[in-house]
Amino acid sequence: MAIATHSIEVERLDDIIGLFGSFDENIRLVEQHLQVNVTNRETQIRITGDLEQVAKAAKVVEGLLGLVKRGEVVDKQRVMYLIMLVSDGEEAKIDELGSDVICVTAKGRPVKGKTVGQKNYINTIKKNTVTLAVGPAGTGETYLAVAMAVGAFRDKQINRIILTRPAVEAGEKLGFLPGDLQNKVDPYLRPLYDALFDMLGAETYQRYLERGNIEVAPLAFMRGRTLDDSFIILDEAQNTTSEQMKMFLTRLGFNSRVVVTGDVTQTDLPDGKSSGLREALRILRGIEGIGISELSDKDIVRHELVGRIIKAYDNQKKRD
Repeated sequence: MAIATHSIEVERLDDIIGLFGSFDENIRLVEQHLQVNVTNRETQIRITGDLEQVAKAAKVVEGLLGLVKRGEVVDKQRVMYLIMLVSDGEEAKIDELGSDVICVTAKGRPVKGKTVGQKNYINTIKKNTVTLAVGPAGTGETYLAVAMAVGAFRDKQINRIILTRPAVEAGEKLGFLPGDLQNKVDPYLRPLYDALFDMLGAETYQRYLERGNIEVAPLAFMRGRTLDDSFIILDEAQNTTSEQMKMFLTRLGFNSRVVVTGDVTQTDLPDGKSSGLREALRILRGIEGIGISELSDKDIVRHELVGRIIKAYDNQKKRD
């Protein structure tokens, strides 16, 4: 094994602090996953180890330093994402990272795309009237769409946010849930409520809800309406039928924007029913004003174990 050393000069000590993280946790991840040794003396970073691994680690460290200089926060998630890009030979994509803040949460946390796929997804929403987004759990399609909706509402680009999901039963029966119709469908809409609460805070959300600026409702409630001046999000769209998808997309009114999200690998429709989202992806591809964003397990921003779980299931599916 050829031992090599690579040195990186850093202009500011603050950049090294931002790179290394609390208790050097960021740089420990680089050492652990690439089997190198990383040290710093004043404004010089030194990487030592196997020649090939040192070259990879240098690309990761330089990429992380670039993010720090652009004002991005470097955390465990970011470090692991850059290690993955470099390991997959996609280090050229590192320069694409770092995006504008699309919304600020009620607690003051900026929301922005964290991966190349998420950044492309945000740009697709900006450029198109209708966006179809597909990806596995944890890629942020719903959360980022809600953030875009809240951002557009705060900027007075639209007057209303409408969030909807098909109330399809995933192994449970609606009839056994307690309460009236609203109580029965609320569990299906909970992820949408959670995202709105995070962006707006519970009090502000309730105020806008009472004014009619925000509507969260099952897909069936969209029938027969024309939705003007609205940002409309259809979540879990893989559970729509062809007829439901057509009905929803034709609700589009003037000065409105639609985002449809879902995971075509997780359909809860009864046997014999084809997914309206899968059909829409096939029929609407290439139509002007309609953008398609396809996220992958590389864009998962939940706990890293989520990515491993999804990959394990995908591998098993390929073997079956």
